[in-house]
Amino acid sequence: MADELIDPTVFDPENAPVSIRAVLRRSSVIRDTALHRHAPGQLIGTLTGSVRIETNAGKWVVPAIHAAWVPPHHDHAMHSNGPFQGWSVYIPPALCAGLPTSPQTIAASDVLQAAITRAATWPDGPQNNAQHRLAQVIVDEIAMAQKVAFHLPAPGDARLQRIARQITIDLANNRTMAQWADWAGIAPRTLSRHFVAETGFTFQAWRQRARLLAALEMLASGMAVTTVALDLGYDNISAFIAAFKKTFGTTPGRYLDIQGL
Repeated sequence: MADELIDPTVFDPENAPVSIRAVLRRSSVIRDTALHRHAPGQLIGTLTGSVRIETNAGKWVVPAIHAAWVPPHHDHAMHSNGPFQGWSVYIPPALCAGLPTSPQTIAASDVLQAAITRAATWPDGPQNNAQHRLAQVIVDEIAMAQKVAFHLPAPGDARLQRIARQITIDLANNRTMAQWADWAGIAPRTLSRHFVAETGFTFQAWRQRARLLAALEMLASGMAVTTVALDLGYDNISAFIAAFKKTFGTTPGRYLDIQGL
């Protein structure tokens, strides 16, 4: 007997083993979520401002019209810059097979955002055929989404972690790499080699990236471009604008316009 052909668009809601859950959240206060994990994968997006997602592998800044993907069972924490207005989609492990296996930031397409807005209106419970198909659109959009460079990877070496932690506390500190190496009790050449091996960036490029990701959060909170540049240790606003444009492809002023800030 020939194998029975199964139509993948047919969905039996009574026997459905999995379903996605979408939630829209609008809060008048800052949203702070401590480090935690859960079985479903989670896509976290913002409608205004930005949020910061932190994991053991580093941190991701998520501006409006972007989203952060956290795979199943990954420890993560979240902090919003200002009152949180955004959404989350929880995707059961059974539907995550074709999705990224490590956290990343993606560009949220209009189709993805519209599908999530619709899914957020669904009541809890089994999904019908139409809901199942829209859920698959959400999963497909995540799988096809463009990855964007809003990630600051964390080094693994304990000495480098001390340096990285101190840099993010005081981003305006312009110590040289040799001075940081002396501070941490590590040879400059070793520091340089390990930073590249463990983060994919040179020490200087990593610090620049830390500053620019902080700039995204500061701009989202309403700080002026000049204030951001000086608070991050840039000698002048022109140097900051040039670095920002090289990394993100637009100027800080244009970025604010795109974000509606």
